Amino acid sequence: MTLIYEKRNHIAYLSFNRPEAHNAVDPETAVELKRAWEDYRDDGDLRCAIVTGSGDKSFCAGLDLGKLIPLETGARQPETAAERACAEDSKIVQVAMLRDFELHKPVIAAINGYAIAAGMELVQASDIRIASETAKFGLAEVKWAVFPRGGSTVRLPRQIPFCRAMEILLTGELIDAAEALGIGFLNRVVPQGKVIEEAERVAGKIVKNGPLAVQGVKKAVTRTIGRTIEEGLRIEWEISEPVFHSRDAKEGPKAFKEKREPEYVGE
Repeated sequence: MTLIYEKRNHIAYLSFNRPEAHNAVDPETAVELKRAWEDYRDDGDLRCAIVTGSGDKSFCAGLDLGKLIPLETGARQPETAAERACAEDSKIVQVAMLRDFELHKPVIAAINGYAIAAGMELVQASDIRIASETAKFGLAEVKWAVFPRGGSTVRLPRQIPFCRAMEILLTGELIDAAEALGIGFLNRVVPQGKVIEEAERVAGKIVKNGPLAVQGVKKAVTRTIGRTIEEGLRIEWEISEPVFHSRDAKEGPKAFKEKREPEYVGE
């Protein structure tokens, strides 16, 4: 199993499980990851996801240069069922890495080591980022004459200062966790071994909130980025309306007045 997918306490856990390959994404991982994201999206009981890597050295080293990249460049022919699926449907890898995939539920990246190439692109697609002190980040695609097409040329310049984004994209050099935190790419840096604990602490706060409100907030943010203020406010209002008329929106204020914990059902 190249991906471990578990569900506990309204949280989906996705863990890359190829530590011997620095958790690089091969065709089997891509297929499993796509299925996991789709299940997380569709499971009404799940309210937050934590994605991480097995071991303590690597979060995800990107797409496997020996197994997956050659399929995309046409350098070799597929042999396994997963390889054939990826070769025939490029959407598998795109969805696996959260590119061109509409997901309104929050994703926390628990970065326990190297997040390189597509691994860093997956971090860019997350909402909250917690890294270990030993984590390193980089987009090395240009070093191998390929393109960082998991969203980096669009997302990264919007998430950090333009000149820093361009330096990362054009040099292929790595930055450490302290620098990534300093330029606003991370929420926080914690000691090695504490990444999942901190991610679960944050996820625990999220899953207690109204799930429709949480999803509505993420939907509004993602759909209004880059639009005019007028367009953004219109979209925000449209998204907020069904949330305000939900059963949970009645339960929240009622629980507050009764001085008790609210019981949200996502309706």
